[in-house]
Amino acid sequence: MANGTSHGIHYGLNPESYFLSKHTLRQAGVTKYDPATEAITIALTWKASEQHGWEQFSETVRHELIHAWQYHEFGEADHGRTFDRWIDVLDTTQHCERFTTPKWWLVCEDCGGRIPRYRRSKTMRNPEQYSCSKCGGAIRVEKGDGY
Repeated sequence: MANGTSHGIHYGLNPESYFLSKHTLRQAGVTKYDPATEAITIALTWKASEQHGWEQFSETVRHELIHAWQYHEFGEADHGRTFDRWIDVLDTTQHCERFTTPKWWLVCEDCGGRIPRYRRSKTMRNPEQYSCSKCGGAIRVEKGDGY
């Protein structure tokens, strides 16, 4: 798969550029980019692959390959227009299904937006110092089922 082309998407990955992690808690997969070296690394979560099975987990692989392509082509990655154009072509989704239950949720008091949290961050410890990124509303912390 090194420097391969599939479905018209070119990605510059070497076999050393991806690995399965047994330590990742939150994401089924993540693509990282080091601008200093231009290294692109895809980390896939072992637990998610076991829980979801190959059919569903392969969507995560394709999702992360889009991010790798974005980094390769543009030096940045997101879920915007350049991502959207590949969703149908590669039969994947914009957001991967959660495979683990969050310990807490950050909940917006105004719009009701919910953000999963797995570790106690500054925002978790001091929610009154932060606001919702979508509407600017106050946020509160709720315990999740994974607590």
